[in-house]
Amino acid sequence: MWQALSAPLFNIASTPVTTASILMFLAILGTTLLVSRLAQRATRRALEHRGPTDDATVTITARLLHYAIIVLGLGIGVQTIGVDLGALFAAGAFFAVALGFAMQNVAQNFVAGVILLAERTIKPNDVLEVEGRMVRVTRMGLRATVARSRDEEDLIIPNATLVQSTVTNYTLRDPTYRLRTSVGVSYHSDMDAVIRVLLDAARSLPERLEAHEPRVLMTEFADSAVVFEVVVWTQNPWEARVTRSSLNEAIWRGLKAANITIPFPQRDVHVIRHRNDA
Repeated sequence: MWQALSAPLFNIASTPVTTASILMFLAILGTTLLVSRLAQRATRRALEHRGPTDDATVTITARLLHYAIIVLGLGIGVQTIGVDLGALFAAGAFFAVALGFAMQNVAQNFVAGVILLAERTIKPNDVLEVEGRMVRVTRMGLRATVARSRDEEDLIIPNATLVQSTVTNYTLRDPTYRLRTSVGVSYHSDMDAVIRVLLDAARSLPERLEAHEPRVLMTEFADSAVVFEVVVWTQNPWEARVTRSSLNEAIWRGLKAANITIPFPQRDVHVIRHRNDA
């Protein structure tokens, strides 16, 4: 039986392939698939143990691990048959270099996607500011990240953009967000009364964080007004525009009730008429 299993069937690069080597290759391949399945299961459990994780992130991470184990197992199996991987890689080196230049951007985004999945600095449902636009991450892939803007637009952002440029993540550690608005009052106003009105308006905002007291700062002596900045903290940066609108409305009502004037620039136009005595 051993002689039958050891009998050469065909040659690969002057290396005889036998029934025994084929069976060994199949055994290695089966073991590789089993190890891959166990490793994927362990990876899923480890990621879930670290905290809430998006299903897409878990799936992509497990799939990457599966590919790595399969490539390693195939390499061991091919070596077992007798194929020289060094010669095989050398033969395909020129093709690999040409393909690498052609897919440079794809490979760059792929590596960036792996980095994002490993570092977890950006996760699904995070609120980001990318290239001046606030977006919410909906799905992360190996090549690109899909996000949704406030205008209900789906943006496909290359992962390299998120890795190589400065990105503001408003929900990285916590969703606490500092919201600011400015208002100008007349120079004839009682500044202590103005500060009290602005603080009361900020404290009346339902969306603000109770743990952080609002702040009122006198920021500028403008041409026609004294400018104040009102600062409150919220837990929903995605709704910052709506919250700022509510704060502005509260400030407007408070100043109006206190008879405090919000000035606006005015110009006097003098018309000079020239009399023609001729």
